[in-house]
Amino acid sequence: MITDRFILPVNYVSDALESKINLMTKKYTFLRKKSIGKSVLGKEISALALGDPQSYSLYAAAFHGSEHITSNVIMMWLEDLCEAVQNDTPIGGINIRKALFGRGVMIIPRINPDGCDISVLGAAACGEKAWEIERMTAGDFKRYNANFRGVDINHNFDAGWKELRDKERKMGILGPSPGRFGGFSPESEPETAALCDLCRNNNIRQVFAIHSQGRVIYWSYGKRRPGRSRRIAELMSTESGYALDYPISIADGGGFKDWFIEKFDRPGFTIEIGKGQNPLPVDSAKDIYDEVKKMLTLSTIL
Repeated sequence: MITDRFILPVNYVSDALESKINLMTKKYTFLRKKSIGKSVLGKEISALALGDPQSYSLYAAAFHGSEHITSNVIMMWLEDLCEAVQNDTPIGGINIRKALFGRGVMIIPRINPDGCDISVLGAAACGEKAWEIERMTAGDFKRYNANFRGVDINHNFDAGWKELRDKERKMGILGPSPGRFGGFSPESEPETAALCDLCRNNNIRQVFAIHSQGRVIYWSYGKRRPGRSRRIAELMSTESGYALDYPISIADGGGFKDWFIEKFDRPGFTIEIGKGQNPLPVDSAKDIYDEVKKMLTLSTIL
C-alpha cells in the first residue's frame, strides 16, 4: 500500500497534473512519457507507458471537462501499477510484472485539458480568450464538457459521425456549445487527431475510454463486436459489479471506442465510473478507484 501518494483526491488543473506526472517519471524510471499532441489552447496531452511497446492496452480518460475525476482515478491506478512493477508485488492477486510480459499499458490521463480546466477554474482557464467561454456558457462552467472551441471530443471521431450530426441537429445542437456538438467535420479537433494518430502509429490491441458516470460498461458498436469483446466485458462486469449496456440516441456513434472498433476490428470499451451527477465530488475519487482497481488490472491480461 502506498502511504505517500503522488495523486490525491483534489481537482487538478492540467499544469498541476503534468507536474505530478513528471514527478512520477522521476521516481519510476521505467515509466515512459511522451507528448501525443496539444490542445486548442496549447496544453500538453501526455501518454504514459510501461511494459512491452509491441502490444498496448490503451486507457484514455477525461474526454469531457466535467469528468475530470477520471484523471484522478486512472492516475491512482497507474501509481499502483508502477509500485507493483518496482517492488514486484501483486494488485488484486495479479502479478503485474508477469502480466506485462509481452504486453504493455499506455495511459492518457487527460485527453481534454482545456475542457477540464474550464470546468475547474471557469473562464479564468482561458486567459485573454475568457470572453469566448463566458459567452458560450452563460457563466455555467462546472458542467462544461467540450474542448475550448465548443466541440465535444467524444462526438468528433469518424464513426457514424454524419448520423450523429443529424441527431444533434434534431435536438437543436447546431454549433459550438458546452457539450454534445460533434464539430463541423470528424477529427477536426487537435485532441481527437492526436488520439487517432496514436492508434494508427502504434500496435494497440484494445482500448478503454474512461468516463463518468453510471457504473456501466459499453463494449460494442452497433453490430460490431470484435473477438474477445464479450468475454472481456463479462469478466470486467463480474469483477466490478458494473452492468453491461448499449448506448442509445445521441450517445451512439462519434466516440473513441466506436471509432477504434470500426477502424481496427479490435476490442474497445467505454467504462462509466462512479454514480451521480457530473462533476462527481473529487473526494469520492478514492472510493471509485477502489471500486474499479481490480477490474482495470484484470483488463491488462485479457
